[in-house]
Amino acid sequence: MIGEKETLRASAMDIVLRLQMAGYEAFFVGGCVRDFLRGVEPGDYDIVTSARPDDVQKLFPHTVPVGARFGVVLVVDGQHRYEVATYRTEDGYDDGRRPSQVRFATAQEDVRRRDFTVNGLLLDPLTGYVFDLVGGHMDITRRIIRTIGDPEQRFAEDRLRMLRAVRFAAGLDFAVDPSTFAAVCRHAGAIRQISVERIREELTKMITCSGARRGLELLDASGLLMEILPEVAALKGVEQPKAFHPEGDVWQHILQMLDHLPVATDGVMDPCLSWAVLLHDIGKAPTRFVDCAGVHFYGHVQKSEEMAGEILRRLKFSHAQTETILALIRGHMTFMHVRDMRPGRLKRFLRQPDFDLHLKLHRLDCLGSHGMLDNYTFCLENLSDLSAEQLHPPPLLTGDDLIARGYTPGPLFKNILNAVEEAQLSGEIQTKAEAERMVEKRFSSR
Repeated sequence: MIGEKETLRASAMDIVLRLQMAGYEAFFVGGCVRDFLRGVEPGDYDIVTSARPDDVQKLFPHTVPVGARFGVVLVVDGQHRYEVATYRTEDGYDDGRRPSQVRFATAQEDVRRRDFTVNGLLLDPLTGYVFDLVGGHMDITRRIIRTIGDPEQRFAEDRLRMLRAVRFAAGLDFAVDPSTFAAVCRHAGAIRQISVERIREELTKMITCSGARRGLELLDASGLLMEILPEVAALKGVEQPKAFHPEGDVWQHILQMLDHLPVATDGVMDPCLSWAVLLHDIGKAPTRFVDCAGVHFYGHVQKSEEMAGEILRRLKFSHAQTETILALIRGHMTFMHVRDMRPGRLKRFLRQPDFDLHLKLHRLDCLGSHGMLDNYTFCLENLSDLSAEQLHPPPLLTGDDLIARGYTPGPLFKNILNAVEEAQLSGEIQTKAEAERMVEKRFSSR
């Protein structure tokens, strides 16, 4: 049976073949070539060609001119989309983000305007021949991220490339060429010229793939972290009680949690979980308090949620992702009480939205500190023992039932229904008649 990635590659090869048969040059370019040379099956393909955008659109029945002004056309093949770009050069990066002038060019010129040598290789998939005009093959062998040409010029063209250098080095477990890294350090402050949406996207890619810990360490060493997430940089040196945190300060705690992030089978982790790891304890810096009894972080959960909300809004996260991340932060300390919860409270806790993420965050929190997973195991065992109906039993009473019994709709309704459900989850009542008697006894005087 042909897998998804094999189908993806076969369709990409068909596009190259059709372009070449029409008399144009066409190659795979960028990350897919880098992955091939590393022995990794690519998850996407970019194609570069001598054909102009109009020529590409004539050759393929389903296209989207997403960036025809820049020579980029999407070729659609079923569920797959392939970026087909005409050879080009770019000039006049006045804003440190976008070129003010683009002209069509040769393959050699196109390669030399790209970011890093490891992304500047061309592969003819029909012959297997790799065209290396920038020393990228050697840098892959040496495991080095290096700009094509002068790093000052490459980063001046697009400041986001500084973040990409860190992300590639972390994700591939490569070193950054010293002159390239020195340029990142010199110009770290210029990252603020980039839109927060692009910064958010790069950061998310960095912390949802393998190498997240090293990515954060490189961000810190380069000065980029202080520019983008100063609240996280402030966690360095915030010491914690050794009895609970033998790993050291809050910074080391976050790094160790990132080290233990689970790698999904498709290589991508849940971004909400990764961001919750990064932000769940940022409130410890401003709430740290020392007295004769030791170190305390009174109210750090609430402060962390408040600060995280500000960061997520600053980076323009979606409302849904913001709510999920903040819920994870808000609930991350609740696990310490699970063994003392009444049965009804425990069931409510276990059935909350995204509980799988809450459980994963708790596990990472433990692995990043004392390593004790007792409460994690306790929750797993209870989830295994409880059926879906036990966690989500059909309601014994509804609002209509309360109205029929003479209650007026209002805030009391919620209190009554919650009390009934709590008693039901705890096993105190099991029938509608028992629920009605309970309501009559507890709430009739109100």
